[in-house]
Amino acid sequence: MFSNYLLPAWRTFRRNKLFTLINVLGLSIGISASVVIYLIAHHEFSYDRFEKDGDRIYRVVMDPTFSGTVFHSGAVPAPLSKAVREESTGVELTVPIFQHQGDGAAKVAVPGVQGGQPTIFPRQEAVIYTGPEYFDLIPHQWLAGSAASSMQEPFTVVLTESRARLYFPGLSVEQVIGRQLIYDNDMTVTVTGVVRDLRGLTDINGSEFISFATISKTRLAENFMMSEWNDWMAYSQLYIKLAKGTDRRNAEAQVAGLYKKYGRHNPQHPGDGFSFRLLPLNEIHFNADYSGFTQRIASKPTLYGLLAVAGFLLLLACLNFVNLSTAQAIRRAKEIGIRKTMGSSRVQLIRQFLGETFVLVAASTALSVALTPLLLTAFAGFIPPDLHPEWLEHPDSLFFLLGLTIAITALAGFYPAFLLSGFNPVRVLKDGWFTADGRASGTWLRKTFTVSQFVIAQFFIIATLMVGKQIRYSLNENLGFRKTAVLTFTTPYDTVAAHQTLLLDRIKTIPEVERAAIGFQSPGDRGAAFGNIFYKPRPDIQAQVVIRWGDTNYIPLYDIKLLAGRNVRQSDTAREVLINASYAKLLGFRHPDDALGMPLSFNGKDLPIVGVMADFHEGSMHEAIAPLAFAGMTGHTFHIRLKSGPEDRAGWSNAIEKMQKAFAGVYPGADWDYAFLDDTVAKWYQSEQDMAHLLYWATALTILISCLGLLGLVIYTTNMRTREIGIRKVLGASLSTIVSILSGEFVRLVLLAFLIAVPAAWWASNRWLQGFVYRTPMNWWVFAFGGGLLLLFALITLSFQTIRAALANPVKTLRSE
Repeated sequence: MFSNYLLPAWRTFRRNKLFTLINVLGLSIGISASVVIYLIAHHEFSYDRFEKDGDRIYRVVMDPTFSGTVFHSGAVPAPLSKAVREESTGVELTVPIFQHQGDGAAKVAVPGVQGGQPTIFPRQEAVIYTGPEYFDLIPHQWLAGSAASSMQEPFTVVLTESRARLYFPGLSVEQVIGRQLIYDNDMTVTVTGVVRDLRGLTDINGSEFISFATISKTRLAENFMMSEWNDWMAYSQLYIKLAKGTDRRNAEAQVAGLYKKYGRHNPQHPGDGFSFRLLPLNEIHFNADYSGFTQRIASKPTLYGLLAVAGFLLLLACLNFVNLSTAQAIRRAKEIGIRKTMGSSRVQLIRQFLGETFVLVAASTALSVALTPLLLTAFAGFIPPDLHPEWLEHPDSLFFLLGLTIAITALAGFYPAFLLSGFNPVRVLKDGWFTADGRASGTWLRKTFTVSQFVIAQFFIIATLMVGKQIRYSLNENLGFRKTAVLTFTTPYDTVAAHQTLLLDRIKTIPEVERAAIGFQSPGDRGAAFGNIFYKPRPDIQAQVVIRWGDTNYIPLYDIKLLAGRNVRQSDTAREVLINASYAKLLGFRHPDDALGMPLSFNGKDLPIVGVMADFHEGSMHEAIAPLAFAGMTGHTFHIRLKSGPEDRAGWSNAIEKMQKAFAGVYPGADWDYAFLDDTVAKWYQSEQDMAHLLYWATALTILISCLGLLGLVIYTTNMRTREIGIRKVLGASLSTIVSILSGEFVRLVLLAFLIAVPAAWWASNRWLQGFVYRTPMNWWVFAFGGGLLLLFALITLSFQTIRAALANPVKTLRSE
């Protein structure tokens, strides 16, 4: 039975090799992109889906308010967890989690056997402090020990199986119990349990679990501010699981009541304070406002954009298939008429055509599997680091491929199948493929599909040009400070000031170094903003003021222009201050000189304003320039400006090696890490650059699929007009005339697509640009260039076949007719 369908399908493919190849290529490109995007989206949306009763698990987050400005924090005051556990109702689990030393990384030493040298692991990630309730929240499987017995006492730790094997290779999990680890040279703990590594994806990551009771027995109680309600550390997190039937709003109200009970409140600023909310477990992975140090945030808009791209590419591939299938219908009209005359029913014909479609789609799916590794490289910027490449081993991927094959078969195959199977056998065998009123059918549909394809391609081209234009504007616009040939690095916190002075002196002797300074963050680093800086004569002016500080070399190193006054003088503590032009304007000074000598309250001290700086962007072009104050004092960040002449750049790597050597000489054993400022600025626009990268590939694939479809239609059209071309040549038509006749209709379709796409592209680009305070103009030439670019691709595609058809010998052409 199946051979009755497969053999005719094979003969059809063999007779129409080129059309079959175009269909398979178009479908495989669309399917490959969809597979890659499916892997990314499925991975990101799989986070924290395995926890039992996940719909009742929340992360407690807060929104601090200072001077009318609301901030966001995924961390909470440390004593909140104890208060929630003891005084709240409707809470089934209370799980505090503290990241070790702030970022969850620790230096771990494994004592040697019989007094031997310890084995050192300099930086181990995912070290947390928590209680036994953690394992009721995150379902680890216990291999040795138990939550009830392993997490009760101080100075105990539970390890995942992978960490146990790392620290104690060759020992069984039972033999690991009782062994000791030393954290950061000053805290010795005993291993009391081993759990299996999680297979599910979660943002509540931990690989080494030190008992929460350890905090109260060490200096960590002070470091973690375990009794401070009005301040918090960024590594203090709290998760809760509500009891069944507990209303989320009621739980939030109880948390707010606890802060009202224990927190200190300033009657002079009644609006200041903390407000709390419960963030659902399934939102943690996508909420950047409340992210933590060790948490990787995914962007839902980016994922939806990826899914939209996959949908567009699949739609284009299906439109191509339908377009080419209906275009070839006239060639198969007599075959269909004969089949119907011999007794084939319409249902049998539909099965035949759907079977052919399924074979083509299956072949395209197989080819897409081979193309997927290439596209995984193309989409590398969007691929999560923990996405495993063995994607075909997952049953979900196989089901997705099967479902996609069936869906595309139905989407791309049903219309051609119903159209072709509906031919009137008498009319078909007599006249060819005609409708009931005798006019050729299908032309309007092919034109509609062709225009639709090029509308999508044109939209992507214009969007790509606008996104690239804005990124270039953002990166090349004058930011108000020097960003080239400048690098920064941070020294460890040290009570000996002479160490920094020694390092600074050594760095200044490096020939490739032009200038060096010590201070706080660079102008390109996102700095903190504080409300306790204000102009004493006008205390009513409340503003969040961005702060920077540094020594006397900071301002000239970054070429920050002074509009009035002078630079700050060298000092270990803040004695005088500079402000930027935006802050001077906010304070009511008409001219920069008017601000000189006026008092500014800075952390409770009155400091004179000795200069006004020109505005510079301390953030991306998304944000307006904020009020900023600069104090003259040192910090822990070194700012190095390298010589940047053409002959100097070759020596940068040598200079960096010398700096690293000088750093190691002053701070032996400390981590050395540096960053160039222009790279830091570029990271402001990482999401935009990822979007541009996505658009580049989406545009390229869209143009490729559209041009493949156009090539197929041109081949069909020239084949159908072979006799006409021969007659025109015999009558004296020139090559250019014939090419223009064959290409004219398609060029008009491309121009129509341009006219349709421009309003949509303008609206989308304009809306996207609204997210930037400082943005590039939407010039007319961007749209004209985009339209010309697509027209060029279309003409190149058309030229392959139209010139070949126009050059054909008319004698052979007419003889074949």
